[in-house]
Amino acid sequence: MEQHGTGRPHNGTRRGTPPLPPQAKHGGSGGGAGGAARPAAQRRPAAQPAAGRQPGPPLIETVRRLPNPRLTGLGGGLFCGALMFALGFLDQLLFGASLTLYGVLFLPVCLLTAVWVRKGDLATAPVVVPIAFAAGLLPVADSSGGLLGRLMGLVTALATQAGWLYGGTLVAGVIVIARKAVLMHHRTDRRRPPMY
Repeated sequence: MEQHGTGRPHNGTRRGTPPLPPQAKHGGSGGGAGGAARPAAQRRPAAQPAAGRQPGPPLIETVRRLPNPRLTGLGGGLFCGALMFALGFLDQLLFGASLTLYGVLFLPVCLLTAVWVRKGDLATAPVVVPIAFAAGLLPVADSSGGLLGRLMGLVTALATQAGWLYGGTLVAGVIVIARKAVLMHHRTDRRRPPMY
């Protein structure tokens, strides 16, 4: 004769104990031996790269991580002038006022100024870099003979280092022209009606 009281319920548990959650039936969340039997819907997806842009070459990724401020025309002039003055002071203090080193340091400052100035003030970059070059020459130029001697030293330094001055201004001008061309190209692409 069949005994109904001792039989197991259809969900696989003994009478008096609550049924197990679905995760426990398939090996739990820890994986274990039963982790392979988990349905595909319950398995964790593999780590995927963040949505958005695809990773590029290492050099481009390094450039993307660099700071990218946007300076106004006045901010670009203050940045360039203050940095050249500080570099001129350090040059005079550490290297005995080397005009060649000062000229070499001027080129990356021009590059940064032209890259960091905002779109609306692009034309100011080639204007402010020569002014900053002259401002930075104050601590580097020959200062013997009082105020008149300092002024003559500044004029002499400007005349002898004109190649660096023109080179830095050219760097800023080329970068500004390239950025302006890219902006105009994007504007033209936005205005062009879509072709079907």
